[in-house]
Amino acid sequence: MSPVATPLPEPVAAQLAAVVGRQHLRVGDEILPEYGHDEALSLPPHVPDVVVLPGSTDEVARIVEVARALAVPVTARGSATGLSGGCLPGHGGIVVSFERMDRILSIDTANHAAVVQPGVTLAQLNVALAEHHLTYPVAPGEDSASLGGTVATNAGGMRAVRHGVTRQHVTGLQIVTGTGAVVRLGGMVTKASSGYDLVQLVVGSEGTLALITEVTVRVVGILDHAATVVAPFPTLEGATSVVPTLLESGLQPSIVEYIDQLSMAGVTEHAGIELAIPEKERASALAYLVIVVEQRTRDRLDEDVEELAGLLEAQGATNTYVLAPSAGAGLVRAREQAFWAAKAAGADDIVDVVVPRAAIAPFIESVGALAAAAASLVIGCGHAGDGNVHLSVFQPDPAIRHRLVGDMLTAGKALGGLISGEHGIGVAKKPYFAELEDPVHLDLLAGIKAAFDPAGILNPGTTIDPIDPIDPAGHRDLAGPAHPVDPVDRGGGGIRHPGAQAPAR
Repeated sequence: MSPVATPLPEPVAAQLAAVVGRQHLRVGDEILPEYGHDEALSLPPHVPDVVVLPGSTDEVARIVEVARALAVPVTARGSATGLSGGCLPGHGGIVVSFERMDRILSIDTANHAAVVQPGVTLAQLNVALAEHHLTYPVAPGEDSASLGGTVATNAGGMRAVRHGVTRQHVTGLQIVTGTGAVVRLGGMVTKASSGYDLVQLVVGSEGTLALITEVTVRVVGILDHAATVVAPFPTLEGATSVVPTLLESGLQPSIVEYIDQLSMAGVTEHAGIELAIPEKERASALAYLVIVVEQRTRDRLDEDVEELAGLLEAQGATNTYVLAPSAGAGLVRAREQAFWAAKAAGADDIVDVVVPRAAIAPFIESVGALAAAAASLVIGCGHAGDGNVHLSVFQPDPAIRHRLVGDMLTAGKALGGLISGEHGIGVAKKPYFAELEDPVHLDLLAGIKAAFDPAGILNPGTTIDPIDPIDPAGHRDLAGPAHPVDPVDRGGGGIRHPGAQAPAR
């Protein structure tokens, strides 16, 4: 969209224009709707007052200095593929969009590392790495996600069972703190024991501690041979109980997913995939395991597949199906796109509780009882290898849905789990996080934020409540005084109990 001649809200926009140039600033009608939301289903959009597109770390630091001097909140934005409202701009404020900072700075084949700017997408990085027969194995299900955004949320995905999540691959960062200071953390090293690990503290901090301007990640070699195996099970407990034996077998699967009966029907229909499983078997299968194994040679892969099939059938699978390469890739992609299938079907919320692997079945059983009591439909799939359960909640009444989600999260916590395995707390899950977490834990988080961001300008109201220096009542509007914020919306100091009534959306 071409910039138009509109008055800039003074003094903020004028000062930002002096930093990045007027052509890299968006105000008023220039701000496209997508700058006001991510992919969270339960949050209304809110267009920011100003969008600024920096081109360098120095410009980011100067933007933060302007914001701090004028007590204006700053929200970092990558590709906005998140599911928890982590980049939802506040009521008034600056969105810093990293779409111009999209360069791959280096690929070091000797050290198996890549250095990128935050706006680089997973797809861009993997295309460049493929020329060296390398890949970045973190695959959260959306290739358009930016490296900066995946670092901010500690993104995971289906390949975490073998390769781990973002945290296991980030070795270095360059950041801008809430004071405008530029700091380089870590580097192209494989281990470190040199003071507090600030790299890992920033990973998963959802833009509340610093703006990420450069990322150094580990990359791995590509395995040329892969097979996708689908195993139907008569019960979910039967499917998930196989996982410990599978992981002890030494087969090292790259993907171990469970998909319930309804979700399998939904994702395959949404993607137009036919698995060629007989109707009678589909009708009796309440759950499926989808397992991908990879190897260097075809012979080794064939041996792994044969051993895997025997293991699965010995543990209760009614059969095993080795999919043709195109069908296997299609099913994996369909599973990655499960969110879009749920959204297309009218889901009202998404939950990504993580529990100990052995607790998946009892957690799903609890969820089923809670959903029935709330006259709601809850279906799902998840990463059976690491206990991350993804649930789509179909309940249009916001008050009933709020209570149900709160009860589901409480059930997960009771089994030793956590509220989010990979989507982050953001804005959507913050009320539950505040209610269910240990207050001492929350105090520690607030203290860490104050050390990085003493004025409280970085993404206030995300993960934890805003701290006092910016505005305890909510977010400051650039054009005037702060206005109240709904406690379950973007910020605000109040916390609503999971069982309390939520406002209509």
